[in-house]
Amino acid sequence: MISKLFKSRSVAKANLPTIPAGRRVYAVGDIHGCADLLDQLIGLIEADEIARGPAETTLIFLGDIVDRGPASAAVIDRLRGLDATRSDVRFLLGNHEEIFLGALDGEPKALRLFCRIGGRETILSYGMDAAEYDQLDYEAFSQRIEQLVPDEHQEFLRAFEDMIVIGDYAFVHAGVRPDTPLDLQRTSDLRWIRDPFLDHRSALEKIVVHGHTMTDEIERRSHRIGIDTGAYSSGRLTALGLEGTETWTLQTASVP
Repeated sequence: MISKLFKSRSVAKANLPTIPAGRRVYAVGDIHGCADLLDQLIGLIEADEIARGPAETTLIFLGDIVDRGPASAAVIDRLRGLDATRSDVRFLLGNHEEIFLGALDGEPKALRLFCRIGGRETILSYGMDAAEYDQLDYEAFSQRIEQLVPDEHQEFLRAFEDMIVIGDYAFVHAGVRPDTPLDLQRTSDLRWIRDPFLDHRSALEKIVVHGHTMTDEIERRSHRIGIDTGAYSSGRLTALGLEGTETWTLQTASVP
């Protein structure tokens, strides 16, 4: 009887999703221009790394680092610096980066959408004042943002990835199309999908870690983990830690 009990426990443990031995991952949810919260969370991650001891650590930022919050330019500078000083930092392209890059390329539809979904705050963080923003038409605005956003920021964003797979986890910005293999996913779904993914209830090819859809707290399901806790409005920027079969969370304090 006792031997059967131990066997059932070991089988259950073996079936848990896992990160390969010797590796540790921190996935960071949507930052949305909140440089102060990013600095706080990086501090929490660095302290957590020390407490847990050495490992091959990967930091994954799940996208939507810009828009809505007040300091998108500073966020990009901070992440570029982090990328330069750490051995393994990876970035996923969110729908807000997609629109920002489209606006920088002068795409009319992207320009209009950029201004509707928090791009005003982004471009003000690059030095445009509110009075100028309010006076510009779309053609003039397109010319000004190209002048204001440094080439190195654009190159940084254009190098972002669409999906990262480590062990039994797939990291994406928005989610996946449930009936489509991971290697056949469309980038539009990886950056924009909501209901077909969020309403799905059964197992997927990997446990999907995602942002994009804001929730008050981390949303854990058997097949996905959502970690966009609405940093720009709640003050809670969240990181999910993974090592072996263990998961844990780090989070900045909420706005009072």
